Amino acid sequence: MKLIFRIALRLSAALLPLLALWAGLFYYALMGQIRDETDDALWDYSELVILRMLGGERLPQLNEGSNNSYSITPVDSLYAATHPRLEYYDAEVYIPEKEETEPARVMTTLFQDEDGLYYELKVATPTFEKDDLLATIFGWVVFLYLVLLVTVIGITILVFQRSMRPLYDLLEWLDDYLPGGKNRPVPNRTRIEEFRRLNLAAQQAVDRSEALYQQQKQFIGNASHELQTPLAVLSGRMEWLLDHTELTEEQMGEVLQMQRTLKHLSRLNKTLLLLTKIDNRQFPESTTVDIAALVREQQELYGEIFSARDIHWSVSLPESFPVRMNKSLASVLVTNLMKNACLHSEPGAEVQVRLENRTLTVSNPGAAPLDQEQVFKRFYQGAKKEGSNGLGLALVKAVADYYGLSIAYRFLEGRHCFSVSWP
Repeated sequence: MKLIFRIALRLSAALLPLLALWAGLFYYALMGQIRDETDDALWDYSELVILRMLGGERLPQLNEGSNNSYSITPVDSLYAATHPRLEYYDAEVYIPEKEETEPARVMTTLFQDEDGLYYELKVATPTFEKDDLLATIFGWVVFLYLVLLVTVIGITILVFQRSMRPLYDLLEWLDDYLPGGKNRPVPNRTRIEEFRRLNLAAQQAVDRSEALYQQQKQFIGNASHELQTPLAVLSGRMEWLLDHTELTEEQMGEVLQMQRTLKHLSRLNKTLLLLTKIDNRQFPESTTVDIAALVREQQELYGEIFSARDIHWSVSLPESFPVRMNKSLASVLVTNLMKNACLHSEPGAEVQVRLENRTLTVSNPGAAPLDQEQVFKRFYQGAKKEGSNGLGLALVKAVADYYGLSIAYRFLEGRHCFSVSWP
């Protein structure tokens, strides 16, 4: 999940209880204010009724410019002593004109006339339905929540994207970064101190990585170059030993085994040296190379080499496919693709080669897919085969990267398919 979406989700979760608390406080504050205003109006009306009664004046008539209703009931001294002098409460009051009950605010008070008689005055005024008020407040709270949510998230996204632009620039740069390649400097177009420090740390880490990468390439190249001479000397001495000494059959077998191991080591060393040269871009010259003709040459060659294993070829090529490449690297690319297919095929298998739409595809039968993340890495082998050192596909990828070609692996219908596409 992206950071901006996680922030939006957390803002939504934080706003919900906040608005719920606000709605509760608003409801109780509104109810309190309405009760206070209603109680003041009831008190004023009760004073008017009491004053008129004690003064012998005409009492207010019901529906006389007011929604208030009242009743005066004589009570004894015991009742007056055991009941509160003033009380407010909510109740349901029957309205004769409407022939129904409605919620009302009621005030009761006790008073005496000049003869010492006690009376209970009950004054009521219609109020509102609390359930309706709750529903209205809930509806507006939901509406307010949605409006606030959209507004806050919209503003947050705009501010976040603008403020985090340096981070996205750095991530984009890291996605494009290729060790040993022609990489642009780490972008540092920001005035924010934290991002400037992050970009500086990234640049320092990249510089250290590049230095180590160059040291590694130099070490591999130097080591491979220095090993060539002793390997050649050892190979020559073993051939001399086989030609000029009398060895037993057992000794002869051991020396031949050592010679095979030495040849494998020599091929491995030459391959590593070639990879180092490709990484160091030591093949600047390019000519027009016909990939179709190169495939035909390699088919004839490997047809002879693997004739004992009865490898069949199915080739579909155009008359020609000229490209601009170094001839040696083009040969490395085609040779290793076709050799890899032959080495990892069972006797009697069919190797297919297709060249169409500027894409060379080589496929061979297989029992299970290879690891797509590892298949082009050095020394990776899905299954160990004699004559394979695990560097063939790494060489193919190195050449493809050198010329900016697209390389891919797929496992389709029981076949390993390796393809290289020219732009």
